[in-house]
Amino acid sequence: QVQLVESGGGLVQAGDSLRLSCAASERTFSSYVMGWFRQAPGKERELVATPTRSDGSAYYPDSVKGRFTISRDNAKNTVYLHMNSLKPEDTAVYYCAAAQVFTTNTRLYHYWGQGTQVTVSS
Repeated sequence: QVQLVESGGGLVQAGDSLRLSCAASERTFSSYVMGWFRQAPGKERELVATPTRSDGSAYYPDSVKGRFTISRDNAKNTVYLHMNSLKPEDTAVYYCAAAQVFTTNTRLYHYWGQGTQVTVSS
């Protein structure tokens, strides 16, 4: 079973950048597809970044496209979410999750971290 631990959240101002990290315990980390999700109070969990193919292509919703980038370092068992030009509406708890296939279907992500809070002030 993969254990995931997010870090890097915090309180920032609009326009700032943050890099979230997600460290995985599993030695076979490289075989998992990793995604980033977020959930704001009163809203459903939203997928914000995930690779769609092994060539580096990735899915981003329009709300973060051009501002967020997902990357990974298999040697460190870590996936990152680089967030630029942050907006107050990006405020949420951010989660990383692992799936065994490329997918935007939340139900296929079987392993989840505990989340890290990102708060963006205006």
